[in-house]
Amino acid sequence: IVDPPHRRARGRGFGSAIAMGRFKTQHNGYSLAFSPFVEGRVAVTTSQNFGIIGNGVQYVLEQRGGPGAPLVEVARFDAADGLYDCCWSEENESVLVSASGDGSVKVWDVAAPPMANPLRSLEEHTHEVYAVHWNQVRKDCFLSASWDDTVKLWSLTGPPASLRTFAEHSYCVYAAVWSPQHADIFATASGDCTLKVFDARTQFSTLTIPAHEYEILCCDWNKYNDCVVATGSVDKTVHLWDIRSPRRELAQIAGHSYAVRRVRCDPWNESIVYTCSYDMTVAMWDYKAAGGAAGGVAAPLRRWGHHAEFAVGLDASALTEGVVGSCGWDEQVAVWHRDVDP
Repeated sequence: IVDPPHRRARGRGFGSAIAMGRFKTQHNGYSLAFSPFVEGRVAVTTSQNFGIIGNGVQYVLEQRGGPGAPLVEVARFDAADGLYDCCWSEENESVLVSASGDGSVKVWDVAAPPMANPLRSLEEHTHEVYAVHWNQVRKDCFLSASWDDTVKLWSLTGPPASLRTFAEHSYCVYAAVWSPQHADIFATASGDCTLKVFDARTQFSTLTIPAHEYEILCCDWNKYNDCVVATGSVDKTVHLWDIRSPRRELAQIAGHSYAVRRVRCDPWNESIVYTCSYDMTVAMWDYKAAGGAAGGVAAPLRRWGHHAEFAVGLDASALTEGVVGSCGWDEQVAVWHRDVDP
């Protein structure tokens, strides 16, 4: 394993000296999302009993005081069912959204008093909501993906009803992610083994790629190349796709020993990809270097083994270069700089 060259992180405060911030959650972790507004702030969703039955908690944590400071709880929202994913509003730094096991989408306001939360409970899906993602270009709408095989488009302006439902997948939709560069384009990943690309202005997908032979659990857009999408699968691999040439993957990363639960393209470097897996590790890859390794095993730039159970939540900060966060079924949340070990 080769460590990347040390580079001072760009950002407003922490720099490359940021140390591991940790927090223990009450229930099993499911997802983690960095705030697009407040440096050091993360949202973490958790579920009781590994998300099978029981309650959920949406946490908002902050690493205050600079390098070495612990993560502290600044808000906590309790839910009657497990919470599987979360995303921050791109319009309001205090608003975030959670995906719930009861089929609802919960909207929370960190700045509002406890009795005012949730601000809304959007209840249209007929099975678990597994993923949510806010539009980073239009900033006024978000997506929810569900085990009812559909994706729904929502806005918090107007009545509490979805704007459109996309019902093209034939099995659970595990992820729906907006393009970071095009206001109406999003990608979806499903248990039907396909990656689909949609234009939100039309009802049907513009592209379907049979991206893996097993269930696809996650996807993410490259932040620099608007035609590249990464997919992670039960088959233990990540595939990179150029949607202009979808007949064959652009690159393949095969370096986990169990399913890839989440994939994140780095907001600071076009070729860097982060993954977390049921093999309990978080890893950092250069997909351009791994591109020729199809069929073989690629070596990660870094691999971290700080989780003692499934590593399921993952994000990379868009405010500070090199800062990564993860959470797992071991009830541990970690935020660290990639140049140091957690």
